[in-house]
Amino acid sequence: MPELPEVETVMRGMKAALEGDVIATASVRRPDLRWPMPVGLADRLAGKRIESFRRRGKYILMRLSGGQSVLLHLGMSGRVNLGEGGSAEDVAVPHEHVAFTTRGGKRFGLVDPRRFGALDIVPTAGEDRHSLLGSMGPEPLEAAFTGAFLASALAGRGTPIKMALLDQRIVAGLGNIYVCEALYRARIHPATPSALLDRVACDRLVAAVRAVLGEAIAAGGSSLRDYVQPDGELGYFQHAWRVYGREGQSCPDCGLEADGPVCPGIRRITQSGRSTFFCPRLQAESVNKDTAPTGKTGRKAVKVKSA
Repeated sequence: MPELPEVETVMRGMKAALEGDVIATASVRRPDLRWPMPVGLADRLAGKRIESFRRRGKYILMRLSGGQSVLLHLGMSGRVNLGEGGSAEDVAVPHEHVAFTTRGGKRFGLVDPRRFGALDIVPTAGEDRHSLLGSMGPEPLEAAFTGAFLASALAGRGTPIKMALLDQRIVAGLGNIYVCEALYRARIHPATPSALLDRVACDRLVAAVRAVLGEAIAAGGSSLRDYVQPDGELGYFQHAWRVYGREGQSCPDCGLEADGPVCPGIRRITQSGRSTFFCPRLQAESVNKDTAPTGKTGRKAVKVKSA
């Protein structure tokens, strides 16, 4: 599934191509994606000026004249095609379910083979009250996401920190790839109970999240499966992954000794059905296995402090 950097890249591509233009014609080829399409969507789009764009978590909001916004989620396999000329009725590629053209000669197409994406129309003034957005936490690249906020949000939670960061109610837009990468950079084991991260560790983790996301956006995201940028180009951040998808390989930060690498090899575990990758040396498990059992883990945890 496209994560925050991929969605941000798509949103920026749409903004550059479409902002300020007017939708001339629109075509909707099926009644639903993950949920039913808004009633009369094609007619509601035609004639509207595209005023601005915004990303919220993994959602794109295209603001239109008249005080309405199109809310778009790419789902598991969705992508956006942007091009020149053509008709909204042209089917550029299979599985193109929604298309529109603009008076300026641009063409937009939403392709979603698996149809796990979503599209809705919401009042612009009420975007943050939409059922899909209303419970979201702060954006990880905005000022509200701080170490102090994260420490407060994690207080009392026994959830492993990897899963807590994937909870959109705590922080918006983070996904599996970038959480693995951020935890590696912050030197925090992914199974660490969330409440055990002290303020110093939370500050370090926030900085790592910001750095990973910033670098990924600059690289156009990571190209996995169906994801490409709106212009058809691939993202390149997958070449900078330090742990994700690298099970058994040495991590890039363990260094070398005279007799070879000191890294025991990146490991993969499964958490809530998702693969987690980490370096067992640099992300030493933050629990004391020799202490008395506590709860279902059978291990007593100790505070995670600065590396």
